[in-house]
Amino acid sequence: MRIAIPDNNGEVNQHYGQSKVFSIIDIENGPNIVMADSVSTQELQHNHTGLAEALKRQGVEVVIVGGIGQGALDGLEGFGLKVLFGASGSVKSVAESFAKGELVSNRVMCDHHGDHHHHHHG
Repeated sequence: MRIAIPDNNGEVNQHYGQSKVFSIIDIENGPNIVMADSVSTQELQHNHTGLAEALKRQGVEVVIVGGIGQGALDGLEGFGLKVLFGASGSVKSVAESFAKGELVSNRVMCDHHGDHHHHHHG
């Protein structure tokens, strides 16, 4: 299975739509992960359909995000991609948690109408 995680210098980018790079990771048999590639999406920031299409072209099946807006979520799901929410920490540790079946998805939606975003993880 191939997953994508928005990458901000090795950490999960908490704002999906502002992500400039996505790490593409292959999950192999069991909990093994292979860092397959990274994709620059700088020209696709806030282009929900284009970003979803670019990830789908990479063979991605699951996108793991911190926070995401409804438009971006609709774009991903419209391309048949599964979205898991509320991830934080290093891209590698999140990928490893997913591979082991330990990643819990917490729906964290971003509201882009304010200047400050507060994400509460419980």
